[in-house]
Amino acid sequence: MKIELETSNGEVIIESEVIAQFAGLSAIECFGIVGMATVNVKDGFVKLLRGDSVSKGVNVTIGENNSIAIDFHIVVAYGVSISTVAENLMSTVRYKVEEFTSMQVETINVFVEGVRVID
Repeated sequence: MKIELETSNGEVIIESEVIAQFAGLSAIECFGIVGMATVNVKDGFVKLLRGDSVSKGVNVTIGENNSIAIDFHIVVAYGVSISTVAENLMSTVRYKVEEFTSMQVETINVFVEGVRVID
C-alpha cells in the first residue's frame, strides 16, 4: 500500500513500509519500550526485534482519504506502568508520523507482547 499526495509541484508517493519503519524507530525511542516484537503464530513465541527489522513489529494500514492506522507489537521494560508507556507511545508516534507524512493518523493500537528486565 502507498499514500499518494498531490502538491502544487507534483506528486509524492509514500510506501507503507517507510511509514512502518519511521513509526517503529520513533516508538523504540519512547521510555519504557525495550523493542518491537513479532509473534510466531504457529509456535506462540515472541521474538524481540532490533535495528532495521523494527518495522516487522509495526502494521500500517492506509484507509480512505489517506488516513493512517498503526498497530504496534511491543516489549516493555519490567517495572514500568504499561498504560503510561502506551499513552506516551501513542502521542509521540502520532505527532511524529503526522509531521513526517502530513497525513492524519486515525488510530494507533498497542499490543504488549512481553516484558523484559533491562540490564
